[in-house]
Amino acid sequence: MTTQPQTIGILGAGKVGTGVARQALLAGYQVLIAGSGDPKEIELIISVMAPGAVAVSAAQLMEQADLVVLSVPLHKFRTLDPAGLAGKHVIDTMNYWRDTNGDMPELANAPSSSEMVLSHLPAARLAKALNHIGYHELELDARPAGAPDRRALAVATDDDGTRALVLDFIERLGFDAVDAGPLANGTALETDTPIFTGSYDRAGLEAQLAAHLAGAPEFAPVG
Repeated sequence: MTTQPQTIGILGAGKVGTGVARQALLAGYQVLIAGSGDPKEIELIISVMAPGAVAVSAAQLMEQADLVVLSVPLHKFRTLDPAGLAGKHVIDTMNYWRDTNGDMPELANAPSSSEMVLSHLPAARLAKALNHIGYHELELDARPAGAPDRRALAVATDDDGTRALVLDFIERLGFDAVDAGPLANGTALETDTPIFTGSYDRAGLEAQLAAHLAGAPEFAPVG
């Protein structure tokens, strides 16, 4: 039986990271947040943007967190510590934006952005999730389980244990969690896709995933 995480660690103290932190706190998790430097540098930001979260070093976060959320700009993925994240359940929320990230030749050599990240973190138990919702929508769109207008979010991963943890995490944040299958299927969640630009309930999201996979036969089926 998979033990559910109690401590969420968020690498990145920007709008996405603090948005996830606020929802995780509301869901009853302990939340740690780390930036790229001394935790004292982000203590004030955290106290204002995610009161209740604790600013820590990246090393402390990776040691203590049960589930780690990556919310740094995608072009900084090579600054992530492969050893520190080895064996960790990790959510990749990062997206490629040319204006922010510039040219990234690494993307040309990877089937998807998350598989590129995994190539740098080969021992991490990585999932693609929470990238296809705006940080402000995490609060605005969250609903109790069973609500008729509850929004759905997808999870793509090759790791069954991580899949179970992240699906449960998303449910506790206030969304219907949909299994998108293996990590390669994360292409269905990337920028400029219907899933990224739209908002769907469970049936709608499952239909969009099926449509994407029907047009990309090299990907494994959902489920």
